[in-house]
Amino acid sequence: MVTSSSGSTGTQRRERGTNNRRAALVKSLAVSLVTALVGVCTVGSADADAPGKGRVEVLELEVQNDQYTNTDLGPAGPSLGDMYVYSGTAIKNGRGVGRGGGSCQVIHVDGEELTTQCLITIELERGSLTMQSLWVSGTSSLDMAITGGTGDFSNARGTARYWDIATSKERVRAEILH
Repeated sequence: MVTSSSGSTGTQRRERGTNNRRAALVKSLAVSLVTALVGVCTVGSADADAPGKGRVEVLELEVQNDQYTNTDLGPAGPSLGDMYVYSGTAIKNGRGVGRGGGSCQVIHVDGEELTTQCLITIELERGSLTMQSLWVSGTSSLDMAITGGTGDFSNARGTARYWDIATSKERVRAEILH
């Protein structure tokens, strides 16, 4: 009976030891996670406190396209590598505030549906913004990643949404994180 009793007590001690180790591991992971989150928040708030850092600038512009060409490469008709090149004027409150342009190259053809890789640069008085994304031809809106810029927009990031593409009502809203 003593053996049985001490064997049972030994098992209970081992289980408590395992549970204590598990609890210590969970606490250690929780402390590590909290420390990491505090570190990320501290870095984010340090950037936000720096002059001009961490702020979002919104640009809403109309786009007036003035030049466009389609280069048909490979077999006649839509095919991989075909390219569309365009340029235009950025308009704010009825007056031109910049120029821009870009190109879209066909990277996938699925019947009538063309997927293109698009790159656009808009040059404004304070600098330029560069953007890129994939676009399926015929869709009326496009979300692009702001990948950088020059001047006041150096190191910019964010998103730009274009609506009514290739129409007289085309417009863009850029949310730029400085």
